[in-house]
Amino acid sequence: MGPLSIALEWSSSSEFLGAFLVGIAFGFFLEQGGFGNARKLALTFYFRDMTVVKVMFTAIVVAMIGSLLLSHYGYLDMDAVWLNPTYLWSGLFGAVLMGFGFAIGGYCPGTAVVGCATLKTDAFFNIGGALLGMLFFGEIYPLVEKFYLSGHLGDRATLPAFFGISPGVVGAGVIVMALVLFIGSEALEAKFGKKEQ
Repeated sequence: MGPLSIALEWSSSSEFLGAFLVGIAFGFFLEQGGFGNARKLALTFYFRDMTVVKVMFTAIVVAMIGSLLLSHYGYLDMDAVWLNPTYLWSGLFGAVLMGFGFAIGGYCPGTAVVGCATLKTDAFFNIGGALLGMLFFGEIYPLVEKFYLSGHLGDRATLPAFFGISPGVVGAGVIVMALVLFIGSEALEAKFGKKEQ
């Protein structure tokens, strides 16, 4: 629960309870939006239902604007926000691999958990496959460690730092990109969405 639990001086028990309740609420709204259904998610890759793209970019833009404003007014220290270290080549490979997994299985990790909560059989297979994949990766890690660590761009690689521009300019670019994706998504749905689902 990060900064909120620190500001409110929550105990560890309160933090865990808060995280649990937020997780339940998040899962509930994912299910209400239809994201616990692999068919709805897979239709994204056929351009028939672009809800996932619209929801994800809405979430990204809202979180980004909130972070920028909180940082600008001194309520959030972005340097204290932990970021994953960036390894370019293994990151790109992982993104492609997860994209294929998403297209084939119809779930990302979060939506698979939602599918499991509503007892969808395919979601259990998806989670099982993910666990086996993690086990397999752990076993072969010594063999692929060099590739995994290749293309290291730093422990706090961000677009503003990489391009030498302000976070506000990057934020404006992300907003423009989101608007283009929204318009493009609507056009794709209009063209392909009327096919039998």
